[in-house]
Amino acid sequence: METRTGLPLFTRSACNPILTQNHWPYTINSVFNAGAVKLADGDTLLLCRVEDRRGLSHLCAARSANGIDNWRIDPQPTLPANPRDYPEELWGIEDPRITYVPELEQYAIAYTSFSRGGPGVSLAMTKDFKTFDRYGVIAQPEDKDAALLPRRIDGLWALIHRPVTSLGAHMWISYSPDLRHWGGHKIMLEARRGGWWDANKIGLCSPPIETEKGWLTIYHGVRQTASGSIYRLGLALFDLDCPEICLQRGDSWMFGPEAAYERGGDVKDVVFPCGQTIGDDGDTINLYYGASDSSIALATGSIRSSLAWLDANSTSPEGNTPQRSLVSVP
Repeated sequence: METRTGLPLFTRSACNPILTQNHWPYTINSVFNAGAVKLADGDTLLLCRVEDRRGLSHLCAARSANGIDNWRIDPQPTLPANPRDYPEELWGIEDPRITYVPELEQYAIAYTSFSRGGPGVSLAMTKDFKTFDRYGVIAQPEDKDAALLPRRIDGLWALIHRPVTSLGAHMWISYSPDLRHWGGHKIMLEARRGGWWDANKIGLCSPPIETEKGWLTIYHGVRQTASGSIYRLGLALFDLDCPEICLQRGDSWMFGPEAAYERGGDVKDVVFPCGQTIGDDGDTINLYYGASDSSIALATGSIRSSLAWLDANSTSPEGNTPQRSLVSVP
């Protein structure tokens, strides 16, 4: 999808895919869906979902000085599943989103833990990506696509997540005084109906970006076709102080599977970002995404251009009406 200048909103790196199974120091099936953060020393760290040859996933860190190449990968899993102490991790852990929380001086990692009951949301805290304080399950199955906001909202921590309920597969927000006990559940963005690109199933991608206009959020929509699902990306903007209020929602998708490594793989036609870093200019978005559940790729965009794109592409009644969710659970 293009900006007003005719240029793509996000531009793929010429080095794509930047990480594959061939880069790994131990035997794996695939690597994809990485959380991302810029460390204090300037390195980019990707906490990658790595699927082993059993079909179960763990998390492994890769570091790079420029965020593109010469990755230094941990020689063994950085955060392995631990089903003995955390039975919800029986079938692996997946899809981390990383948020740096200044108040706690720690990184919060929200990830999917796969139990016999299905996928749920778990939380771990770390200062160095070497030792981790696991909080266990904070949202029970079926739930995933979660990220913590970096600051409290009205004194409470806020978690965006995607439960699957009788209401459908929508994006929700929940609040907590202590990161362990969650309530005040509200739908913040509903999957559309009918023929829309994001009909029936949506979810958060990378953690929202705080801007002067609101929380700039990349989300995915899943379109069901006769040949399978297509995962594409859209944009929405949420109120800074009341993030369950959607201020703008793009009508169309703005990034979708086009390159060969996105169209073919273990799961074809998937682009799925779990993390981004912001450039030193405060505007550049370095978006790291899983491609077809088989590799990690990089696309670069701009906060200013994304906000301008929303202004120009959120015109329909379904996509543009600022609204507070009418569905909530205490």
